[in-house]
Amino acid sequence: MPLGLRSRKKDKAKESSKLVESEAAPAAPPAPAASASRLQFHTQLAHGSPTGRVEGFGSARELYAKIAETFRIHPAEIMFCTLNTHKADMDKLLGAQIGLEDFIFAHIKGQRKEVEILKTDDVLGLTITDNGTGCAFIKRIKEGSLMDRIKMVCVGDHIETINGKNVSDCRHYEVAKMLKDLQKDQVFKLELVEPMKAFEKLEPRSKGGTLPEAKISRGRETLRLRTKGPATVEEMPSEVEEKAIKKVDELLETYMGIRDIELAATMVEAGRDKKNPDEFAVALDETLGDFAFPDEFVFDVWGAIGDAKQGRL
Repeated sequence: MPLGLRSRKKDKAKESSKLVESEAAPAAPPAPAASASRLQFHTQLAHGSPTGRVEGFGSARELYAKIAETFRIHPAEIMFCTLNTHKADMDKLLGAQIGLEDFIFAHIKGQRKEVEILKTDDVLGLTITDNGTGCAFIKRIKEGSLMDRIKMVCVGDHIETINGKNVSDCRHYEVAKMLKDLQKDQVFKLELVEPMKAFEKLEPRSKGGTLPEAKISRGRETLRLRTKGPATVEEMPSEVEEKAIKKVDELLETYMGIRDIELAATMVEAGRDKKNPDEFAVALDETLGDFAFPDEFVFDVWGAIGDAKQGRL
């Protein structure tokens, strides 16, 4: 279905190397129920550390800076954070929402490794996500895929270089496209960084969690992180919104090879008061124009939001 009224920004191509400043929707008025700036959260390094406290942050970048300050490490060493578990559980990744009682575990860079791979299939079987500050890592490995057979490659690994090209500051959709564009029947090299693990916590290689059990947050109220504007304390997403967010996250993987609950939540939020797919497409261009989503993807996302509202998901 053509999106005839859409005002697409054609000069922003899919392969744009410009980094997206924000995946969050425009700032909403702060919720009167609580002051986000005074909230404190307990935190630890996932491989083991004393417990610290962080407060006064409004975005993932500011949170990582606070955690780094607490443990006297550089913010770039933090690969990702999980909520309420020290394990690299991809269903518990910190996104745009943090439950007010959540405990934050920071996973930092550990051992580096190199692997050479012959691309025998068009599809590698990797799903990429990132931490919102320029660290793309592997969220899922499809069972039976080419990458599933490469045992050195694991869920949670940060992709640092592809064929010698440093991609440490690239967003997940850029890294996913680079991997997709690799020539078939050619050998390519990846330099990876795995999360640091305590010896007593070493566990078998994981393919990543299954999304049906994933939750956006815990507790009745959550802290919504925003790059533009202050963090706000909000009610956790409704059951309808959670279903829509999960479906949009699945569509992101199908179309772009990425998983991003925060991005999916932002897209669902953008469609909350829109009356048709053209209005929704314009809203996405204004908020997330650098992604240059294809029309068919936008229409499918609009359909997913509608299905969730009608109880069809």
